[in-house]
Order: sequence, then structure tokens, then C-alpha cells
Amino acid sequence: MREINKNRTLSDKLICSFNEFYFGLTEPILLKLARLRYEKKYEKKNTEPLISVYIPTYNRAEILTQRSVPSVLAQTYKNFELIILGDHCTDKTEELVSKIKDPRIKFYNLPTRGYRYPPTIENHWLAGPVVAANQALKMIRGEWIARLDDDDRWTPDHLEVLLRFAQEGNYEFVSTQYIEESFGKRRIVDGERAQGPYFNITGKPVKGDNPKINGPLTWFYRSYLKFFKYNINCWRKIWNRNNDIDFSLRMFFAGVRMGFLEKPLSFYEPRPGEETIGLAAYKLSENDKLKHFEFKK
Repeated sequence: MREINKNRTLSDKLICSFNEFYFGLTEPILLKLARLRYEKKYEKKNTEPLISVYIPTYNRAEILTQRSVPSVLAQTYKNFELIILGDHCTDKTEELVSKIKDPRIKFYNLPTRGYRYPPTIENHWLAGPVVAANQALKMIRGEWIARLDDDDRWTPDHLEVLLRFAQEGNYEFVSTQYIEESFGKRRIVDGERAQGPYFNITGKPVKGDNPKINGPLTWFYRSYLKFFKYNINCWRKIWNRNNDIDFSLRMFFAGVRMGFLEKPLSFYEPRPGEETIGLAAYKLSENDKLKHFEFKK
């Protein structure tokens, strides 16, 4: 169960107010300009467009190369590039990735990993991948974008199914159900309504569209939306503080056309040696995680 952030400082409130104003003003305009420039080429429904897949990662070489990367390379859809963005990895990530001989893989490691936010376990969970993910978005070349985290995996038909679904529905952004495992139990995780109670704590009446949205391991969207960037100050918010929730809701409120597929195409599972997932897993090994994610110059 998510909790309201009751420990906000004046700086938090001012920065969030500015960001809300700035994003609310600029992103709908940028969306209209992007459509004017790029949307026509999507009307042709290219059957084999290049898809840019990106994975932000930090010192998880083994699970990256044994879980997430193999699930991308096993896709039935073959025309993709895979951008692995290291957040200044200091382990064997580059070495192990270089051993995978596939020309579609591109690895880039950030030169530094300095201070970004108060280094609490919760903030690492909320905003940890932001810098690496934003750098990856600068490097994509494809017509479509998909994100996968370094400890998640896809079904083999993930990209193929989402591409056809997005094309047939003329959607700019789509997401799906996924299968979650925690303490040995599996369940299908459905999306949450963009203006439903999970995201909306104001109680304001719902107006207009209200599509379902799910987590980033299920996202698939047009590359002219890459001007949307992850918000490093998401942890300062009162609600919807996770970087991916902040990101996808800003897309929705900017007017991006969204679709949802009632089919699980991804797996969200515990890392080796852990029994659960998400922030709960971070809290159960808090000292180890704080050491793992320690900021360095």
C-alpha cells in the first residue's frame, strides 16, 4: 500500500509546484509539435520498423545478462536495437555484455554517479534509474521505444504483439498486464486507471479518457515521445512519487493516446536470494541496498 509523503519540506513543495507548472505548460505543446512533424510516417504501418529497447542498470551484471538481455534476444520480432545504459557500473557488466556477440546490442556506461537526492532506501527505489534512463532516451534511433529493467523479462512475442496492437489501434503509447511473483506466489497484475483511485487521491470527478496504465516493463510507445524525460525530483512529490508513475501520468495528461492490452507479456520476479519484489525487497535488505546504491564521484 502506498503512503502519502508527509515529510515534505518547503523546497520540496516549491520544486514540485514549479515542475507541475512547467510540465503542464510545455509537454502538451511539444506533443502537438511532435505529431505535426512525425505522425504521418506512422500512418503507413511499417511492418518491420526499428524498435529501440533500453535497459538502465547498475552493478547487476549477472541478472542482466542471464535474465533480461536473453529475453530481449529471444524475441520473435528481430528488428530492434538494445541499448544497455550503465549508471557508472563498476562490476563486470561491461565485460559480460561484451561477451554477448550480437550487433544489435549497444552498451554505454555513465562516467560518474554523483549525489542526486537524499540517499534513503525509498528514494533509491523511487528515483534510482532516472539518470541512466534519460541518457538512454537520448541514444535511441528506432520508430518505437520499449523499456525493460535489468531484473525483469519478457515473453518471446512481447515486441511483436505490442507493435501490432499499437498499430491497429493507432495508439501512441500502450501497456499490458504482467505476471508478478512474490513469496512463491504468482498473480496477473492488471493496469490502473489513469484517473482512478490508485493514482488520483484528490477525489475529483473523472473527465474524458481513463485508460489503464501499467509498469514500465510493459510499455511500448512511439519514439517522437522521447521528449518526455524522467523526473529526478519525483521523490519530492506528495503522491505518485515513483519515477515511472510520474512519467506515464505526465504523458496521459499531456494528451498522449493510450491503449491497454489485457494480456500478460512480462514477468516481474524476485532477484536471486530474495523472496519478494519492489520496495518491499529493498526494505528487507536495506543495509545491503544502501551500500549497493551508494553515490560515488
